[in-house]
Amino acid sequence: MGSFVIFILFCQALGAIIGTATVVWGELSYLRAIRDGRIDEGERKHLEMIARGLRFGMTLLLLASLALIFVAYASHDVMQPGLMSEYWLLVLGALLIVAVSWALSRKVISFALGSAVLFTAWWFLTYLTLGAFSVTSFGAVIGFFIVAIVIFYGVLQYIRMLSRPKA
Repeated sequence: MGSFVIFILFCQALGAIIGTATVVWGELSYLRAIRDGRIDEGERKHLEMIARGLRFGMTLLLLASLALIFVAYASHDVMQPGLMSEYWLLVLGALLIVAVSWALSRKVISFALGSAVLFTAWWFLTYLTLGAFSVTSFGAVIGFFIVAIVIFYGVLQYIRMLSRPKA
């Protein structure tokens, strides 16, 4: 059972890393696409391929998380993942990514804010999955997440401003 859990943890981390790498790749591709002021058909297909990578990363992450819950329950493990704040932060991050992606596709929120939230959320998921982010309290992490969104919003907007064509 131990090697199966390690495999599931690997799949969970792989999903988060794929999502994070794809969101970074998407931002770089978007910057390259807007240099000339418009997104042509080839660039649109490239961005659609990136969207498929993001869906794959999220699916792998969520299926592995669900498998960890089942394995912990089946093995009667004392530390159930559903009782840990790290798990709920992971779930909250995944739901936030899905909700913001939906809002972006329906143009409910601005692209600048949505992309900053998605960028930050994928990085948080990766750090949580890899165990590189120590969770002190649920509220502290949410506060840090909001501050990180503001920082990434500013950085991404500045980079986009520098990348726009001069009129």
